[in-house]
Amino acid sequence: QVQLVESGGGLVQPGGSLRLSCAASGRFVSLDLVAWYRQAPGNQREFIADTDYDGRTNYADFAKGRFTISRDDAKKTVSLQKNSLQPEVTAVYYCNRYNVWGQGTQVTVSS
Repeated sequence: QVQLVESGGGLVQPGGSLRLSCAASGRFVSLDLVAWYRQAPGNQREFIADTDYDGRTNYADFAKGRFTISRDDAKKTVSLQKNSLQPEVTAVYYCNRYNVWGQGTQVTVSS
């Protein structure tokens, strides 16, 4: 059973930076395709970006140039970074690998 645990969320001031981490554990050979999603209050969960075993990355249109996804296969972690945060980034951020989801980490951008 694969488990995903997100971390790095919290309260951030506008203009600040965000770096979330997704740690994978359990029985699997490699990370393969891992994605980040977010769900803002009252909205559906939406795709942000993903990264595959060969290092390829894919971003939603709104995330291009704004979010950066990266991976460390040795540490079995996938990170998501964004600078210059604004309140509209406030959401619960989830990590996903195939049919497995993490519990999410809350990010709140507010002064």
